[in-house]
Amino acid sequence: MTPCSHLRQPRKPLASKSPPSFDRDRFEEARARIAGSIHRTPLLPSRHLSHRVGVPVYLKCENLQKTGAFKVRGALNRLLRLTDEERERGVVTISAGNHAQAVAWAAAAAGVKAVVVMPEHASRTKVEASRGYGAEVVLHGDAKAAFERAFSLAEERGLRFVHPFDDEEVVAGHGSCALEILEDLPDVGAIVVPVGGGGLISGIAAATAAVRPGVAVWGVEPEGADAMHRSLAKGEAVHLDHVDTLADGLGAPMAGVLNHAIVAAHARGVVLVSDAEIVEAMKLLLERTKLLTEPAGAAGLAALLAGRIELADDAPVTVVLSGGNIDLGLLGRLLA
Repeated sequence: MTPCSHLRQPRKPLASKSPPSFDRDRFEEARARIAGSIHRTPLLPSRHLSHRVGVPVYLKCENLQKTGAFKVRGALNRLLRLTDEERERGVVTISAGNHAQAVAWAAAAAGVKAVVVMPEHASRTKVEASRGYGAEVVLHGDAKAAFERAFSLAEERGLRFVHPFDDEEVVAGHGSCALEILEDLPDVGAIVVPVGGGGLISGIAAATAAVRPGVAVWGVEPEGADAMHRSLAKGEAVHLDHVDTLADGLGAPMAGVLNHAIVAAHARGVVLVSDAEIVEAMKLLLERTKLLTEPAGAAGLAALLAGRIELADDAPVTVVLSGGNIDLGLLGRLLA
């Protein structure tokens, strides 16, 4: 079997299996590993949003994270766990943008060669940022075709494939976000998380279950990219034939197998929002909190404002603003 040929085949569902064990120590170790290199992002209250929603609302500002998104947490932890032989060979990944930038930045920090494959329609801003961090950028097809190209490059060049979400070390790194929320807001009742392939929500859900299992973790997906929502309904990770959303950071063509297993075990559920609702949430964030997010970063707030998240009376809710990397041209069009 070639190094990545198993990744081309549909994996067996994990619906009848338990997710891998993630105890608190594993998340604490990942946090300590990356702590000196990334930001501990602020958790900010919003009186206006609290009044709108009816409970105290806090915003976890991963849009202010290194590289502009949460992705650097998992990417750096994954690269710092490479073997010496893997570091020598270099890595390849696939991403619509935020994970590409995170791997490019983390690879430069770790002294590792990186190739990132991005869909041809990827944001020019994210493409140039990935190049600016030092990665070789390959533009290829849509998201599904870009995955295949990344697998091919791994085989052709002997590179270590770094999955953008379906990887235990990536999940462990993302769990550091939950540790910060739980420390900064001990009485939090719910955490609302945007969902693409499922890396962030699985890290947050597993870490929350390990530290404070009574906290509800909710996921939010765009209607046009609902892989995790469908996976939970079917009982196994599914692939989408088509993705249609302006939230490119949530446009993964599948749910991760590992991620689905964790979400099914530890999250309260995944709800859907429209692109129009996401845009309105972006505008509200910019107008009332002065925080700029990309569409993906505003999805959690969109679900909260639409009343799709079940909330306990008076218990604070934290919304993760997962990213802020938006092309200025797109921003102008959306605001208009």
